[in-house]
Amino acid sequence: MSARPLYVQLADVIAGRIASGQLAPDRPIPSENHLADEYGIARLTARRAAQELRERGLIVTVRGKGSFVVPQPPTTDA
Repeated sequence: MSARPLYVQLADVIAGRIASGQLAPDRPIPSENHLADEYGIARLTARRAAQELRERGLIVTVRGKGSFVVPQPPTTDA
């Protein structure tokens, strides 16, 4: 059992999918209802995970349209 809140764990999973390219820039992420069903969690937990991703700058939510992956600047290894 992790001490980290469930919504942070879900946000980390989705952030990993974004980083790996599984969720592409300018494409929608799964809806809160879909995430709740897929991971067996409450919809409000999925909503809080989306809020966490917005705070991290990984997604943007458009009212009535959904949440979309923000294009990430290329990383440079210095």
